Amino acid sequence: MKRDIIDSYAEKVYGYAVKRTYSREEAEELAQEILFTAVRDLHKLRDADKLEPWLWGIAGNVTKSFRRDLGKRRATYSYDTLENLSYEEKYFDDREEIYASLRTKVAMLSAIYRDIVVLHYYDGLSTKAISERLGLPEGTVRWRLSEARKKLKKEGVEMKETALRPKKMRLNIYGNGDYNGVTVPFPFVYIDDALSQNILYYCYEKPGGVEELAALCGVPAYYIEDRIENLLRREAIVEATKGKYLTDFVIWSDKHGIWCEENAERMLMPLMDKLLCALEGIAEDASRIEFYKAGKSEGDLFYLYGAMAFAYASEHYCKLPYPWFKKKYDGNEWCYIGSTESGTHRRMGIGIQHSANLGSRGGCSHTVYNGFGGIKLRQMMYDNYVNVCEDILLDGKTADVESAANAIRDGYIVKRQDGSFFVTVPFFTIEQKAEFDAIADRHLAPLMPEYSDVINGFVSGYKKLFPKHLGDDADRLCHNTFMGAYEVIIGYAQRTGAIAMPSPSCYCDVLVQFKET
Repeated sequence: MKRDIIDSYAEKVYGYAVKRTYSREEAEELAQEILFTAVRDLHKLRDADKLEPWLWGIAGNVTKSFRRDLGKRRATYSYDTLENLSYEEKYFDDREEIYASLRTKVAMLSAIYRDIVVLHYYDGLSTKAISERLGLPEGTVRWRLSEARKKLKKEGVEMKETALRPKKMRLNIYGNGDYNGVTVPFPFVYIDDALSQNILYYCYEKPGGVEELAALCGVPAYYIEDRIENLLRREAIVEATKGKYLTDFVIWSDKHGIWCEENAERMLMPLMDKLLCALEGIAEDASRIEFYKAGKSEGDLFYLYGAMAFAYASEHYCKLPYPWFKKKYDGNEWCYIGSTESGTHRRMGIGIQHSANLGSRGGCSHTVYNGFGGIKLRQMMYDNYVNVCEDILLDGKTADVESAANAIRDGYIVKRQDGSFFVTVPFFTIEQKAEFDAIADRHLAPLMPEYSDVINGFVSGYKKLFPKHLGDDADRLCHNTFMGAYEVIIGYAQRTGAIAMPSPSCYCDVLVQFKET
């Protein structure tokens, strides 16, 4: 038997090595060892017709030894399976597909199983040696090894389709906190990566474990474990049971919008004409208050009057529970809120942002109402913006030139040609706000018993859309429907021509004095 017979298999052996290693250098090293061993032991082969099975038997034994040595040098294993190369004949193709799939499935196991499988099958350690290395009873090692085999067998070879269709989620927070978004980022930025979003999505309705999440997301369990550690630290998930995790905040989806479309306007219809009549009365009476109107038309102010009136009614007449926020890891009181909504279905509600100034005067707040009636989107002011607006409205000037310049840039203030400033946001003094509240109460109070019954009826069904473990969050968000129904009323009024559409540049925000300085 001549050596050149073995040499003729060099290309196939190299292809074999490529598929069982993680770099070209390793493949070359393994191929050389296989060929050297084959040449050395060639004299032991008695039947030349059995050369190929004999060669691949040697290759398998050499590979096991090679991996044991390599395992001592490599701390981690690559997740990505190697591409099927064309070096080998059909004899190897089927078996290699199984090996490639198996490597992927091992990567999907959680650490308690994955580490033992790697140590046993890749490093060649006995269960006793693994027990000593990991500090575990040998019986535990044997049990976990047995469970790992069952899991690998059960999983099969196909990746779940969900791994090919990752979910995209929008994240935010609501509640209280001192953030500026730059030097003090909003907390949701720490959990807004793609993998975290998908973990949060799959752990929303029911608890999820590491291996299940690895399969759903199509990534090794190691990366799931890393993200879960961060999500626990950021208080975005909780451990429901040992090794099973639940998302700890509400994620809006299209099912909420569908429920609102099917029920909100229908339930309000018996009261709709009375509510529209009340809004018209409020607008007519409020127009007589001599507050700072920022040059806005009465048509645009109609939307602001209604939002302020329903905010007042919600504060004084809503009996729905509103559990207060627990303190988070940063000492502030807030909660995450997520959304996977497609935009096809309209969820009832009005976005409300509220900020107060803490500087020169400290007696004014800025409230923004967004997300209804074609109103243009606007962000709430930073506290220093509120300061300069209050300075200008009460004194006609401000000493904070830098903040004034930034407020001008963002459209809250306009600088006229004569150098004077014009605030673009309506402003109510303490007395004027009290007068407005009295008007709102006079028109809405007679309707509140019937209106409250309608909202309570709506909430009784709406709340069933939220997971049971998020009771406090569901109560807070259902409480907001008392105010949010104003959006449904406006939508109906616009559609039927009862009110005019707002101007293209209409914002719905207001500055309100709450303390004299």
